Amino acid sequence: MPVPTEIRLDRAARVLHVTFKDGAHYALPAEYLRVESPSAEVQGHGPDQKTIVGGKQKVGIGAVEPVGHYAVRLVFDDGHDTGIFSWDYLHVLGVDQDRKWSAYLAALAARGLSR
Repeated sequence: MPVPTEIRLDRAARVLHVTFKDGAHYALPAEYLRVESPSAEVQGHGPDQKTIVGGKQKVGIGAVEPVGHYAVRLVFDDGHDTGIFSWDYLHVLGVDQDRKWSAYLAALAARGLSR
């Protein structure tokens, strides 16, 4: 399991910086984290139930709260706070950021939604 050595929130830039023990570093925008939240509200309860969340371009992160030694809970300024971001999931979001972001933008366009 990937283990972070640093998690730093840049509130002004609305970016969560995560550095892992293997040296990998990811700058994860708040909007990206919000629309990819691992919460049931976003991901649903099955593989085909993901909700495409629009209108989050200006969302920020108000707090990063530790959850044991395996995750953080992100509190977004739009009130969303139910996603528990495990180290594994943060790593996946970093590694797959380009692909996931492109898929999100395509899904928004297909539904006529805006960021």
